[in-house]
Amino acid sequence: MKRDGITIREMSPDHWKEVALIYEQGIATGMATFEKSVPSWEAWNNNHINECRLIALMQNKIIGWAALSAVSSRCVYGGVAEVSVYVGTASRGMGVGEMLLIELIGQSEKLGYWTLQSGIFPENEGSIHLHQKAGFRIIGFREKIGQLDGVWKDNVLMERRSKKVGLN
Repeated sequence: MKRDGITIREMSPDHWKEVALIYEQGIATGMATFEKSVPSWEAWNNNHINECRLIALMQNKIIGWAALSAVSSRCVYGGVAEVSVYVGTASRGMGVGEMLLIELIGQSEKLGYWTLQSGIFPENEGSIHLHQKAGFRIIGFREKIGQLDGVWKDNVLMERRSKKVGLN
């Protein structure tokens, strides 16, 4: 996918240094994740599905990334995954997140995923709006699900059901 000088491509281990920098920028907002530091490539790699790992490039520089994580090891949840989308600080508001999420949805459906989920901090209104724009709906709210810097944080639960996969 290519639009406005931005190209979406598959992520490889060679991209990790730039991907980790963008992840670190997301962590610094205090609104993107419970993580306090960027994991090693090995840890990140082990916690994400091998397919559906994307980067957004502009002028050969990585400006965002997206990936899927399994929600469960039980086989009945094999078509359900959790979404991560991160956009570098300097590239926010340019449609990068939307491009990544739309491509992620398309790739996930080709691989048989029927449900994508996200847990988003309520104050991360931009991410909630992005997910809604891509067809996610709010399905619930987890109150005080975890602590970040000693403060209890809530999560808005969002879900997108495929209109192509899992209809039978």
